[in-house]
Amino acid sequence: MKNKFIFLSSCLLSAMLLFSCKDNSKDSDEKTPEVTAQSDTDFRPNFHFTPQSGWMNDPNGMFFYNGYFHLYFQHYPDDNIWGPMHWGHAISTDMITWKEQPIALEPDDKGYIFSGSAVVDNNNTSGFGQEGKVPVIAMFTYHDPKGEEAGEIDYQSQAIAYSLDEGKTFTKYEGNPVIENPGIRDFRDPKITRDEVHDQWVMVLSADDKTMFYTSQNLKDWELASEFGRGIGAHGGVWECPDFIQMKVEGTDEKKWVLIQSLNPGGFNGGSGTQYFVGDFDGKTFTLDESMADLGEDHHYWIDFGKDNYAGVTWANIPEENGRHLFMGWMSNWQYANEVPTETWRSAMTIARELKLEKNDNGYLITSVPAKELKNYRSLSYQEENIKIEGETKLIDSSRIDLARAEIRFNISDIKDTNYKFRLSNSKGDELVFGYNHSKKEFYLDRSAAGQTDFSKDFANKVSTAPRISESEDLSGIIILDKTSIELFFDEGETVITEIFFPNFPWEQLSVMAEGGDFTLDNLEAYQLNFN
Repeated sequence: MKNKFIFLSSCLLSAMLLFSCKDNSKDSDEKTPEVTAQSDTDFRPNFHFTPQSGWMNDPNGMFFYNGYFHLYFQHYPDDNIWGPMHWGHAISTDMITWKEQPIALEPDDKGYIFSGSAVVDNNNTSGFGQEGKVPVIAMFTYHDPKGEEAGEIDYQSQAIAYSLDEGKTFTKYEGNPVIENPGIRDFRDPKITRDEVHDQWVMVLSADDKTMFYTSQNLKDWELASEFGRGIGAHGGVWECPDFIQMKVEGTDEKKWVLIQSLNPGGFNGGSGTQYFVGDFDGKTFTLDESMADLGEDHHYWIDFGKDNYAGVTWANIPEENGRHLFMGWMSNWQYANEVPTETWRSAMTIARELKLEKNDNGYLITSVPAKELKNYRSLSYQEENIKIEGETKLIDSSRIDLARAEIRFNISDIKDTNYKFRLSNSKGDELVFGYNHSKKEFYLDRSAAGQTDFSKDFANKVSTAPRISESEDLSGIIILDKTSIELFFDEGETVITEIFFPNFPWEQLSVMAEGGDFTLDNLEAYQLNFN
């Protein structure tokens, strides 16, 4: 009944907008086309994963096996706001085009199915494998809503399930929970990693204001090894959704362990955010690298500085010959996720990204760039060099490249102490402004006039900023545009900003200017991305 009401309301709204959006500024005898403002259907992304219907948040259980990338996700299929959590499921051969599958895990009498992870137990250490079938082990948090409502503290515990059909269906372990709650209110989001150095499974778990490290030989029996994080890094909210991976430093044989740790609130620009820590691991204890020894609340070690990349984790079981650390996050923020102007579905994931570990004079840095598979979807293209920018100059319009499914790359050499400002706009007055202020060494994004914003006081109440980490005299950028999102990768992914928006009408033009003078845009590449 609710869905029927939503549909009729949407139709009525579209009809009202159709009438109100006629252009009456011209002479009455001049016919003008009718333009309809964008609605729920128009807002569904072209290529970012969304569920067919219902609510979605954190990515879960991501692994690769037998040619498929598996994405599970927090899902409430019966409404468009957060509710009793399930694990939704989708598969892809390239992390770009997804096919949604039946729900993988459903709530039961022990509680909701909160976030977690999955691994391929190739050597059958768990003993769940049968008749040569390789088991996939999912580990998740049971959240007991009755215990929470009763004011209990120990209403979250850790459980496992196993699959013998490559992750299509799961059987919950009869010995659950495998880790009881030790008396911590926020005790959740287990992420398993294979530690080949110490021949063990390692699991990181968020526990209020810290990360707890567990080890196991069989994925069923877990021992607490150590804790990390209290008083280190950002603590503006509860720590959630950790990940723990060993990474090779680019251009060297050095290896470091990286702890990716989300928190909400407390993100760099408010609300949800994901920070990271680099250090060493002796099989039990994670030790922060000395370059981060005095890491406090105000730091620059964030996977993404934008407001809309949260709870991201990496895929497990990536083949050694592939060699990449592949990452995906939830493209929203708990400040407004339940209120964004979509009805039949809520939320999308970021594009898949490759994470790299770099080392500079100040220590270690995680960079991220779009997964190379996205390039396979390029079709129409536009390339130009040495573009003279005099005042505000149009770079691309929608007659050349569809700005609702575009990849744009640029480079500016010998940057000056000025403000390089890019503007996405349409003829109806919507605009999204972003760029780089070199005098402040600061990137920024302003979505305050980018369409619908009044659904939440926190959505566009301030301009998002991000520090420039690179010291290069050249500025490079990658812009990934979908219907309702922008992902900005500056300086080969050293500074990344992801944010969503809801324009009243599609973008028609991308322009650029520099405040205080003219400049030359050395190179511009624009690609339309096709997904038919």
